Amino acid sequence: MNDLKRNALLFAGTTEGRELADFLSKNEIEVTVSTATEYGESAIEVNDYVKLESIRGVEEMAERMKEFDVVIDATHPYAVKKSAHVREAAEKSNARLIRIVRPNSDDTGNVITFPDIPSAVEYLSKTEGNIFVTTGSNELSAFTSIPDYKDRVFARVLSLPNVAEKCSQLGFEGRNLMCMEGPYGEDLNLAMMKHVNAKYLVTKDSGSVGGFEDKMSAAAKAGVVPIIIGRPEEHEGVSLKEAEKMLADLFSVNAPEKKRKITIAGVGTGNPSNLTTAVIDSVRNSDLVIGAKRMLTPFDLTGKKILEEYRAEEIFDYVEKNPQYGNITMVMSGDTGYYSGTKKLLSVFEGTGYDVNVLPGISSISYFFSKLGESWDDVYLTSLHGREDNIVGLVKRHKRLFTLLRGEESVHDICRELSYHGLDDVKIAVGQDFGSPEERIDFGTPKEILDMSLGRLCVAFIKNPDATDVIPLGISDDDFIRGTAPMTKSEVRSLSVVKLGLGNDSVVYDVGAGTGSVSIEMASVAVSGQVYAVERNKEAVDLIKQNSKKFGTPNVKAIEGLAPDVLKDLPVPTHAFIGGSSGNLESIINTLIEKNPEIRMVITSVTLETLAETMRCINGPNIIEEETICVNVSRARHLGGYHLMTAHNPVYITVCRGGVQ
Repeated sequence: MNDLKRNALLFAGTTEGRELADFLSKNEIEVTVSTATEYGESAIEVNDYVKLESIRGVEEMAERMKEFDVVIDATHPYAVKKSAHVREAAEKSNARLIRIVRPNSDDTGNVITFPDIPSAVEYLSKTEGNIFVTTGSNELSAFTSIPDYKDRVFARVLSLPNVAEKCSQLGFEGRNLMCMEGPYGEDLNLAMMKHVNAKYLVTKDSGSVGGFEDKMSAAAKAGVVPIIIGRPEEHEGVSLKEAEKMLADLFSVNAPEKKRKITIAGVGTGNPSNLTTAVIDSVRNSDLVIGAKRMLTPFDLTGKKILEEYRAEEIFDYVEKNPQYGNITMVMSGDTGYYSGTKKLLSVFEGTGYDVNVLPGISSISYFFSKLGESWDDVYLTSLHGREDNIVGLVKRHKRLFTLLRGEESVHDICRELSYHGLDDVKIAVGQDFGSPEERIDFGTPKEILDMSLGRLCVAFIKNPDATDVIPLGISDDDFIRGTAPMTKSEVRSLSVVKLGLGNDSVVYDVGAGTGSVSIEMASVAVSGQVYAVERNKEAVDLIKQNSKKFGTPNVKAIEGLAPDVLKDLPVPTHAFIGGSSGNLESIINTLIEKNPEIRMVITSVTLETLAETMRCINGPNIIEEETICVNVSRARHLGGYHLMTAHNPVYITVCRGGVQ
């Protein structure tokens, strides 16, 4: 390596050429850059290690190549002649040559492709409608053969004096000539196509780096037919990243670690006046902005590549397939930390090597309560936007509750639910369409809100002064609506629920639910979970529904039918209480274990025969018995001036769970 001159000759004309010149100079490698155009020269930053030199012709190229360690061909994919000269000169001088190739665009959609400009012009000469030409000034003369070309053809070229003069001599000037420098972005392409009332777009497949995709998406939106000049056949070459690795190995320097930066930014209410400076700066400095259409509207996206998408997997797939975008902002509604798509985005990008940052927006919570003039430090926060929760149970448990909602229908749904379960006196404030001219806040009880017309995007603040966070275990037997159906007594019921060890969001089966007394208490513990009360007796099913309404537990769902048959189509349970099995205990347990091998179960037995059957059924390799206890309850009754204890039948409680013994 000591005989290296530590220099390189670079034939540039693309974005890749500029990046390679920058990479080499930062590693103190002298690089001589030769470009074909004045515009190409202006894009190269000259410094102590980078100089410009015009090298023309195969012989001159071959002679100069002998002075360099390596020659790099980063000319444009359509610069066929120049690239051929570089290749021929390298062969003559026996120079080390690296050719940069740019991948073709994956999907050109519904387009018409021609091998060259003359064949495209021949086709267009037989058509009607305006033509938007973006192939550059060098081939523009061919379009003068189109009849009425001064009326039909509109050209976009580089903003250089000699280019404008050349186009003017061909008859392209005034409204038919647009001189400007890219990048253009989808929005600007779309605006220009509409401005010239284009029916056709003529372009080259310069790849994503050359803005090809922006032209295609703009053409699709404008209803313009793309005319694509096919890319010349490429000789073998390497990508920009591969070239940088080869140069790093040659000169014993570190290959650039270009971690692509991804910022997930919250737009708050979507009102431009409420955007944070950090979010505005992130979008301004990005070369790709992603988000749902409504999230993109607050920003000036002129010259930006835009992807209207909110699904995490589709976003990741697009980012992976488009490495030319190194600074990306994904805009999300509201606050990135509260029931946001940010959580899913972070999960798909985790461990993939991207530099991911998160910027919060002003949340609808803080915005709403600032408008109400209230603190929200003691408010329970939840969301019913795109998800389900037991709003009745939560309002009964929390004096102050906030929830995200969708539109009018979702607000009316929770009002009907609250009213049905006896919560008519709670007070509700409904915030609507924050950040828009239609923004407002309405107040009322559930029944009053039901009579209101509401907005498209809503939030609600619900006050219930009678709420209590005391979990109502041990409800008196006399409080339940009773029929002829059996009912697990209060003491056994409470102990069984405790032994189950339910969580806030547990999914529970109550098999042989009777009046639903155990279901009611389990639902009060698992307030954000779901209880499926399975009962074969129709009268008992009706009692379950009545008790669920009375106690405000809409998360109890009565299932009429015989277990285990009706269990098979229910969601996977985390817990199960078996109070009655109709002789099917073994098949019920097997079904539960099959649905969830780690399920936790409580089984009650009143008779010794049922207890024996329980012991037999749980004596398997995939069930672990934790304990079996006998509960003997006696209640005092008055007899004259005395209290006498009256014993109830003992009940056996068996606690077990799925698992390998």
